[in-house]
Amino acid sequence: MKHIAVVHSPFPDKFGIPRQSGIVEELRSTVVFEREYRSGEAVRGLEDFSHIWLIWEFSEVPEGKWSPTVRPPRLGGNARKGVFATRSPFRPNPIGLSCVRLERIEHSADRGPILHISGADIMDGTPVYDIKPYIPYTDCRPDASSGFAPDAGTTLDVVIPGELSRVMDAQLAETLKKVLSKDPRPSYHDSNERIYGMNFGGFEIKFYVSENKLTVTEISKIR
Repeated sequence: MKHIAVVHSPFPDKFGIPRQSGIVEELRSTVVFEREYRSGEAVRGLEDFSHIWLIWEFSEVPEGKWSPTVRPPRLGGNARKGVFATRSPFRPNPIGLSCVRLERIEHSADRGPILHISGADIMDGTPVYDIKPYIPYTDCRPDASSGFAPDAGTTLDVVIPGELSRVMDAQLAETLKKVLSKDPRPSYHDSNERIYGMNFGGFEIKFYVSENKLTVTEISKIR
């Protein structure tokens, strides 16, 4: 198996990444092919599809670390489920699967075709094994059951004080609000006093959560 491309996203770390693809459609990322695969012919016809599948590697998972059962965040980190009944990164083979929107294909003279995507739940620098078109008539199953994850989970009210929201680009600030609204904290954390930190789009973000409201306390540029 060879890596064919790399994802570039606003998340340099795992903390804060949406737990599923498509949860935050506003998130913008790019897929840049490795030099061996920078052929426009390899993506001919892909522009006719609105969504694509990315098959990628959980590259930050320690090698050899897996367990038959895991604690899904959705269940508060307390109940165990079989690893194959979850999307945990701690698997025998650390392979991830994401369905993302293909916004456009940019053809670069030096980097070949670059895929501009939205809705990815992937860390910056993640290697990609394969790309396939999403085909609704076969990939969509409206009557499918969702087990212990029937919906997208809790949505928080997010407050970013005006002076902080102006530190970054308005569109990036709006995307940050959508990311934070999905509650990036571990689900077993419920302290109203704890300050959390995450990196996003070149900025360090600090926040706390009280009841159902998340308040940003600091946004600073990462030097």
